[in-house]
Amino acid sequence: MSSGLFYGSCHVDATLTSAVQAKMGKKKEERQPLLVASNEPLNDTYDRSAIPRPDLRHSPDNVVVHLAGGPMEGGSTPDGGNPPGKPPKSDYDPVLNRNLEHPTSNLDTMIHLLKGNIGSGILAMPDAFSNAGLVVGTVGTLVMGLICTHCMHILVKCAHELCRRTQVPALGFSEVVEAAFATGPSRTRHFSHAAKMMVNIFLCITQLGFCCVYFVFVAANIRDVVAHFWVDLDVQVYLGLLLIPMIVLNWVKNLKYLAPVSLFASILTVTGLGITFFYMLQGLPRTSSVHAFAPWHKLPLFFGTAIYAFEGIGVVLPLENNMQTPQDFSGLTGVLNTGMVIVAALYTSVGFFGYLKYGDHVMGSITLNLPPNDLLAQSVRIMMGLAIFLSYGLQFYVPFNILWPFIKDRLDTEKAQMYGEYIVRTLIVIFTFILAALIPDLGAVISLVGAVSSSALALIFPPLIEIMTFWKVGLGRYNWILWKDLAIVLFGLLGFGFGSYASIENILSSKN
Repeated sequence: MSSGLFYGSCHVDATLTSAVQAKMGKKKEERQPLLVASNEPLNDTYDRSAIPRPDLRHSPDNVVVHLAGGPMEGGSTPDGGNPPGKPPKSDYDPVLNRNLEHPTSNLDTMIHLLKGNIGSGILAMPDAFSNAGLVVGTVGTLVMGLICTHCMHILVKCAHELCRRTQVPALGFSEVVEAAFATGPSRTRHFSHAAKMMVNIFLCITQLGFCCVYFVFVAANIRDVVAHFWVDLDVQVYLGLLLIPMIVLNWVKNLKYLAPVSLFASILTVTGLGITFFYMLQGLPRTSSVHAFAPWHKLPLFFGTAIYAFEGIGVVLPLENNMQTPQDFSGLTGVLNTGMVIVAALYTSVGFFGYLKYGDHVMGSITLNLPPNDLLAQSVRIMMGLAIFLSYGLQFYVPFNILWPFIKDRLDTEKAQMYGEYIVRTLIVIFTFILAALIPDLGAVISLVGAVSSSALALIFPPLIEIMTFWKVGLGRYNWILWKDLAIVLFGLLGFGFGSYASIENILSSKN
């Protein structure tokens, strides 16, 4: 799905390169780098099994995820101009300049990718279809999946290109944006730091929003089970009971150690979805019993929920950066395409059959529509609730690693940093708990988070990054890449505006 770009020759000037390398040298002992690999196939003489393993660098936490304060941080914005007629240093390969203590295998990466995308959003797809209709929902979900996957490829490709230009082994999401603006057209260079801060803000909003939704989802499903068999308590009670276990789970510092947890959560998710399909496919009515096309004013709610469901843009670079063989991430049959095809097929199937089965009575999570008197149906709520609970940690890592460096620099001793990290982790979990308690309407929260922040990260920033990165070296015949990217940006802006308005209006009307 990645576009065929003519890259030509381009590079940044000596000031940018030396500044970046100096900054990287200064930070070398402070943190473990992110790895970014090529989206293009390596040359035929490259032996994957013979990748040299540089000396491992030990960092305090061994976390390999998006980090704020990358090699572009600090100092003045570099000019990043390209001297005419001078080609870039093409012999620099970020894959060969990495240091990892705990690289993940292709299977580990696939598990994390699936869990990063298949969360509570997939169970909200029938509700999304009710806001679009059966036909529009089916086509819209597939198109949304295609566009989001393409934007993920754009992000990985531009990250690799900018790593080669700046001669650094890795860049996070916000660092890619900063480097793209800093090395792009001269008029955009002084916006590089602001662009980086904006991406960090949206990353925090998105991932913290996911964490809030996960809180509400788990609490709502546990409440439904307990209310049926024992006593009906308010959902805030279950939110409070979940607080301590959530805090303890997010004291785990290493992404590698979450692989078994993600695997177990994936098994629970697959089992729960299988049982959900068992109920959804029984006694299906005719397609004429539901709307093929919903009223147009409901489409923004569909957009918000659907774009929320494709929630993996924030973990794409961290996962690829942490791979043992990152060259396997992209490509037609790579980890990314394989995972996203599975994700899109599951989203469409759950949305189609869930809406067809329950019609306009479908709830914010399809698990809440399953027959309450069946023990098997109740087990689905427990399994999916536990799976989403275990997935909270993966979503939590991104906002934590954006916020933590700003606090860590103000703590002088190693002991203070150790206790400070646990305190920050705890406070972030408590913050998401408070937000979840304030807006316990699952469907409304999902649509709002998707419209506000997911649309910006998944649909607006990646095409802008591609335009900035390859502005000077050509954007295809007749600038078709430019027009394609502008169309995606316009689509994202429309979804952002109308989706946010409809979601906020829905939340306010539900409280009246």
